[in-house]
Amino acid sequence: MKFTRSAIFAAVALTNVNVHAFVQQQRAFGVQTSLSMGTGTMSPKKQDRLKFMKNEQFHRRGFKEVRDSVEDTMEKEYQSKIVETMKSNEYLLERDGVKVHLAKDFGFCWGVERSIALAYEAVNHFPDKKIHITNELIHNPEVNDKLSDMKVQFIEKTEDGGKRFETVDEGDVVILPAFGASYEEMDRFDKLNVDVVDTTCPWVSKVWNAVDTHQKNGLTSIIHGKYGHEETIATISFCEDYICVKDMKEAEMVIDYVLNGGDKEEFLKYFEKAVSKGFDPDTMLDKVGLANQTTMYKKETRAIGQKFQKAMMKKFGPVDPKAHYMEFDTICDATQERQDAVDELVENADELGLDFILVIGGWDSSNTAHLLEIPHKANVRSFHINRAECIGADNTITHRTVDGEIVTEPFILDLNKHVNMGVTSGASTPDAAVQESLGNIFMLKKVHDAAAEDE
Repeated sequence: MKFTRSAIFAAVALTNVNVHAFVQQQRAFGVQTSLSMGTGTMSPKKQDRLKFMKNEQFHRRGFKEVRDSVEDTMEKEYQSKIVETMKSNEYLLERDGVKVHLAKDFGFCWGVERSIALAYEAVNHFPDKKIHITNELIHNPEVNDKLSDMKVQFIEKTEDGGKRFETVDEGDVVILPAFGASYEEMDRFDKLNVDVVDTTCPWVSKVWNAVDTHQKNGLTSIIHGKYGHEETIATISFCEDYICVKDMKEAEMVIDYVLNGGDKEEFLKYFEKAVSKGFDPDTMLDKVGLANQTTMYKKETRAIGQKFQKAMMKKFGPVDPKAHYMEFDTICDATQERQDAVDELVENADELGLDFILVIGGWDSSNTAHLLEIPHKANVRSFHINRAECIGADNTITHRTVDGEIVTEPFILDLNKHVNMGVTSGASTPDAAVQESLGNIFMLKKVHDAAAEDE
């Protein structure tokens, strides 16, 4: 597989498709689009963003002269023979007393591949320059560790949530991660004499287009996402009026206020970190638009959207509901495909005789955390690990629970019998991490069986 070329071509294709889909969605809502009205109708922040991207020191398409070597490096570092074997064998592998059922969609999405490729190309293209990155490139420890080994400097965060941008000097290179960067960060770097390498996933840019549409039409953006997540931080920086809801519970709190009012002070205190400056729920929730962090659980986003739509119809009547509610599908395809694949594993868990499902990916990866929620809700034993080392030689496993707690507990309950397991990985997890994790399980079982034979 050629990581760089396939991912970048896919990004170009998505951009073209999204422009057409964006226009069609707008027309379906009876809203005139910026494409038909001219760039003067864009929000000021979107106009600025397009201006930033036109700077000759702003790079989004990578560097062709180093692409072949980067492709070779990525294939060596991130591909897996075991995973390829499972894919060619109906997503099944049996080895050393362990039977593994691999989810049919898993691991790296093309947006992540593209982001890594662009970062690697930047390092190779600017060998004599100091290179910074504003955040983790993606939520995967192995990938970020490799960038550190390549002397990429991660800009430190301050105690108040800011960043130590004073470490960036004129002439340096700054990489923007897959989650994107905030408006303020992009504006800062645009004014400096630095080269910016933008690895933002095009699906994240699609969300920014959605909230721009909200702003142009006088809507408050309802963001289904975690207000402290890097992607959501970037998204809200392009909004004027917004409120973030992390789950159905918080969405219902907002809907209840829309329909019934309530204690304004108490409402604002609860959402104080999740709303725009000067947010007034009494005046800013009559016209809303829904968008989401691209890695959220899609079924929940859809359910939240339906509830908001019904609430607006209940409050204002069915005469012109689109004047009060607008929605765009901004969950990325890769997120949904991986969730559907885990759903399939869970639905067939009894038939397959699964002892557990292993979910592999960064502990701070939102899309991976949502994969864990699916078996957890179905009461299927499951574990979310971020590295192969989480599987101990003493048959313990250190994992992240759905509540975010890191715990260590006994792993395989009965090593005397055949182990039957499911496995999947998040969109920012390389296949090599899956292979290493499975390798530890194979070794654990093999050592136990060898010891049992000697007794």
